[in-house]
Amino acid sequence: MTYVLKRHYVRTKPYPEKKVRAIEEAMELLRKYKYVVIVDIHGVSNRVLKEYRLKLRRIGSVMKHFKNTLFRIAILRVFGEVTPEVDKVLYGENIFVFTNMNPIEFLFWVEENAVRREAKPGDVAEFEIVIPAGNTGLTPGPILSKFGKLRVPTRVQGGKIWVVKDTVVAKPGDTISADLAEILKKLNIKPIFESLKIKAIIVDGKKVYTREDLLKTYEEMRSLIREAPRYALNLAVNAAVPVPEAITVLIQRACLEARNLAVNAGVPVPEVTPLLLQKALATAMSLAAVIAQKAPQLGLQVQTAAPAAPAAEAKPAEEKVAEEKKAEEKKEGPSEEELAAGLASLFG
Repeated sequence: MTYVLKRHYVRTKPYPEKKVRAIEEAMELLRKYKYVVIVDIHGVSNRVLKEYRLKLRRIGSVMKHFKNTLFRIAILRVFGEVTPEVDKVLYGENIFVFTNMNPIEFLFWVEENAVRREAKPGDVAEFEIVIPAGNTGLTPGPILSKFGKLRVPTRVQGGKIWVVKDTVVAKPGDTISADLAEILKKLNIKPIFESLKIKAIIVDGKKVYTREDLLKTYEEMRSLIREAPRYALNLAVNAAVPVPEAITVLIQRACLEARNLAVNAGVPVPEVTPLLLQKALATAMSLAAVIAQKAPQLGLQVQTAAPAAPAAEAKPAEEKVAEEKKAEEKKEGPSEEELAAGLASLFG
């Protein structure tokens, strides 16, 4: 059996003074800031990085460039280890932002502070690009043919090129051509917003969150916030907390429970008297029906068209009172003739 041993490099020479200072600076920043934002700078212009560096200073954050190997050493010395998650994101062309701002807030801050730049051939328009009407300040020449290719109506006046009317030259999603990029540059129109490309965020030197992880967490938080009022109202109603948002529901619930209690306890208050009489009539008719079957010699006659109240009693109290409330709206209760007929059928 053949074993392949992987050689592990161990540095024997001391680090150059410049690298030692870089490691010490990185260690100091790691101790001072809770979050480290790893930014991919491949293809990012120096102008964009410079503007972001100035804006970051205003919010108490720092942007620094360290080599990945030196940054690993700094993490190892500060936190005692370099976790596999951290090791995975320390590759490529990176620049590091040290901040104490909440990571989700930082993501939105980066988007809101995107830097305008001139369009390059191959860029994709993020929104509608319009060349406004008016004097372009350009002298007639070969540039006129490029305006023609883009179907921008022009005229020459006073030795300058004038655009006749506002013209849309690109829609969202369109690829910017070389001719369009040249004209936009000459007109000093900067239609491209460029922001930092965040690769990952390291928390306390060990945990790693990608941009997608943070946005997913943000959406989950938004969902919880949207549902929070409903949960709070439900809690207030169940706990009987008389806050303004729940007081209407609490009063309705109290009225329903009070009516239910009065009906079940047989309390003859005006609000439930019709229901009590209807319940008494239904009970009397049920009793008469049983007696008529067992003692036919009494000659009891039972009205078969009487309301079937016993079935309603088998239902939960809330449903029963709700149904009784509907019945009450349609009909105030049994008439005197019905009550008389019911009692007469009981006693002959």
